[in-house]
Amino acid sequence: MKQADQDVTTRIVRRETHSARTGASAVAAVLGILFFAYVLLESVLQVLGEQPWLIDPPTFGHWLADLPAEVDPVILGLSGALVFLAGLLFFLPAVLPGRRARYALPNPRAAVVVEGEVLAASLARCARMQAGVTPQQVLVIVGRTLVEVQIRPTSGTPVDAEAVRAAVEDELTLTKLDPQPAVRVRVADAGVIGQ
Repeated sequence: MKQADQDVTTRIVRRETHSARTGASAVAAVLGILFFAYVLLESVLQVLGEQPWLIDPPTFGHWLADLPAEVDPVILGLSGALVFLAGLLFFLPAVLPGRRARYALPNPRAAVVVEGEVLAASLARCARMQAGVTPQQVLVIVGRTLVEVQIRPTSGTPVDAEAVRAAVEDELTLTKLDPQPAVRVRVADAGVIGQ
């Protein structure tokens, strides 16, 4: 595969496995545009000698400078907390990885991305076949670093947790996920009757 094709494939996989930041970016841009349009409107009204629409910039600047003396400290603290939370809503999406529940499978010819639910269903089928239980008795949770298999056995029929773990690990090896998540199998103490 040529380097250019590999770069395109890498970008496609990244786009499919990570969430976009367009929503937060669009909200930030709209809020910024509205704020600066309002400041421009007030400035133009002041230059033309008209009455301010809400408050003229110099009056607002003086009010802001005298803010701690004029406002109740509780209201000031709550306002600061709200501004902090609003800033956090924009800051966190920018710095957190934003990974989707999708996994890239290595393939030399194409970008292969699989949903977490599809991978979990495949591993659940493998665990169910090894444990000899029905689909309702197996729950698989696929995480980035851990695959957790929960089995509720049929009453009176023991389940070999180590054999189930080995079977699920073999199935995971076939996917060639990088990095390979660890597998943990939990067998419930109470069995299911009549399954």
